Amino acid sequence: MTQETMPFSAQDCLIALMMSISMSDTNIRTAELVSIQQVVDHLPIFADYDVGRIKVVAHITERLLDEQDGLDALFAVIREQLPEDLFETGYALAVEVGVADNFLGQPELRMLEEIRYELNIDRLHAAAIETAARIRHRTL
Repeated sequence: MTQETMPFSAQDCLIALMMSISMSDTNIRTAELVSIQQVVDHLPIFADYDVGRIKVVAHITERLLDEQDGLDALFAVIREQLPEDLFETGYALAVEVGVADNFLGQPELRMLEEIRYELNIDRLHAAAIETAARIRHRTL
């Protein structure tokens, strides 16, 4: 079994959610990639994560997003492999990457809406997560 065909771990699912936001507008920005790297480097949930998997997960995510019904397939894997108590964490990490460049365009907003729907994120909780991320990324 190659690294590319290995099933997604819960951590891979979190990476895929962050990558899906970055890829949603077809313009992967440096700030978004830096944000993903910082998250992986600093959050305890990624303490034992093989960072070499980031490129593999990014490639698989990109392939799925390019396929018809690929987004449905991606969310099916995420719902299967990511424990439900980490759904809000996944949403929070996706929002964090989305606001990393201080701009959320329509494609990113639609992807966040899709993530909320697919992971059944309560609208009030989503609003709190989004507000916290905007506050953390404010500039003078």
